[in-house]
Amino acid sequence: MAKLRSTILLVLIIFTLIPIFSEVHGHSMFNSAEQYYGGYRVQVATLPEFPQIDEPSQLLVRVTDSDLNEVDRFTMGIRFFYNEQQIDAIRPQSHEGGHWDYDYVWRNPGNHIVKIDLYDMGKESGILTYTFNMGTQSPFGVIFFISIIIGALTLTVVVAYIYIPKKLKRTRS
Repeated sequence: MAKLRSTILLVLIIFTLIPIFSEVHGHSMFNSAEQYYGGYRVQVATLPEFPQIDEPSQLLVRVTDSDLNEVDRFTMGIRFFYNEQQIDAIRPQSHEGGHWDYDYVWRNPGNHIVKIDLYDMGKESGILTYTFNMGTQSPFGVIFFISIIIGALTLTVVVAYIYIPKKLKRTRS
């Protein structure tokens, strides 16, 4: 019986070591999005995840084809909207490789609409426009994060105050 149990355990360990998926594509950042359109996928993210108002941040853009292979060359422009009005634009530029990191300073708190335009991709001429919602950090967002941290620390202190004396009492007895 013990030999059968050891064999089953060994087989389970071997099967867990065999990778089922060859590739994993995940978002490493919270303030990120992706959109498929016209045979291309555009991913966008900000660094830091929640940009601060009037502080430099980066807008990270990645362009892939439908097979998730990075595009070698593309021409891209970006438009920024706030309260349904265009507040900024980056003129179309040609880029080598599938990534574009752009330094940007956000001026307004809250939600922004970012429209990314790809020009003359593949066999089709014209513009492919991808629309994303990007948020910035407002002072109230900082208060929200601080209140969550204070709540977690308070819970930790209360649990420690209840259970640590009980454990100390057991070890003294």
